[in-house]
Amino acid sequence: MAEFVGILTAGGDSPGLNAAIRGVGKAAIGAYGMQIIGFRDGFRGLMQDRTLRLAGPELSGILTVGGTILGTSRDKPYKMPVGDQTMDMTSVMLETYHRHHLDALVCLGGGGTQKNAYHLSQHDMNVITLPKTIDNDVWGTDSTFGFDTALGIATEAIDRLHSTAHSHHRIIVVELMGHNAGWLALGGGIAGGADVILLPEIPYDVEVVADAIRRRQRRGSGFSIVAVSEGAMSKEDAEALAQAKAEKAKAKEKEDDKKKARAKAKLVELTETMQDKTIRLSRRLEELTGLESRVTILGHLQRGGTPSAADRLLATRLGAACADFIHQGVFGVMVAARGEGAEAIPLADVVGKRKLVPLDHPWLQTARHIGVCLGDR
Repeated sequence: MAEFVGILTAGGDSPGLNAAIRGVGKAAIGAYGMQIIGFRDGFRGLMQDRTLRLAGPELSGILTVGGTILGTSRDKPYKMPVGDQTMDMTSVMLETYHRHHLDALVCLGGGGTQKNAYHLSQHDMNVITLPKTIDNDVWGTDSTFGFDTALGIATEAIDRLHSTAHSHHRIIVVELMGHNAGWLALGGGIAGGADVILLPEIPYDVEVVADAIRRRQRRGSGFSIVAVSEGAMSKEDAEALAQAKAEKAKAKEKEDDKKKARAKAKLVELTETMQDKTIRLSRRLEELTGLESRVTILGHLQRGGTPSAADRLLATRLGAACADFIHQGVFGVMVAARGEGAEAIPLADVVGKRKLVPLDHPWLQTARHIGVCLGDR
């Protein structure tokens, strides 16, 4: 039976992390008599053996607190900056794991954390993970904790932008996070009443977007709200990026180092050019419609603050389920939300995948039926 459990939070911070730490800790201690230690700042803390004892006092009062009491980082076990070198520190982490006589290591994080945890599970560690990210893009789970809170923040921001857009007869382009998945922009856009929603899953035609805004003008609506995911791109940009990736893959397949270097440089150049694509979209819409266009980038505002009730509940029940799985000796898995319950999904099935918005998803159908332009027709 498991007695000693370690826990860490890795990747970007997210509302609900403390609720999940509390859920794991209270269930593990209260139901099974385990002892819990936290590692500070993600996998780096595991490597450096920087710990925090997690008992009753440490778990008290953190349910409503945003961020993570353990701190976080994006360090990878097998590619970690140490001084002026990048090193594989897996063996050092294994030493820390055994030094504390751990029976299990709980890792809270998004897609990158699932991959890193899977790596450790292949090196004599009993690992179990929980899915955290505001992007909601972790494969295999109905939802990730952090998403509902970010969705509420995005919706409120769009609500507030309506008044200034209406007053000044402007286009307001609001950029939301989400990486390469459109869940946050789609959900926030629908809930906030955006007129245009642009997603990574659907490359957009700026002429189609401009035409939708001009039609609103003709109907007497002199303003428009455009909700755009940070990963969204135009059809032209998407085609150029796909071509560059194909050229890089082809050069790698033929083992042509010169072509591979050129393809890599082109890919880097394209990626850098696309960093200001929301600004370029705003300027282009202004040119095509004759309306003033302003950009609001919400950025890390979406990650901060008190977690919503839904995220507290999700994080707590997944944390408690995690303690159950540890007691049962179930490792090498992610604790996924499934309906009102939880399911242990093998990490091998999770890594390397991303949950994107399906093109037949009901949210997309809803958006089209209420007249939202998605930039493709």
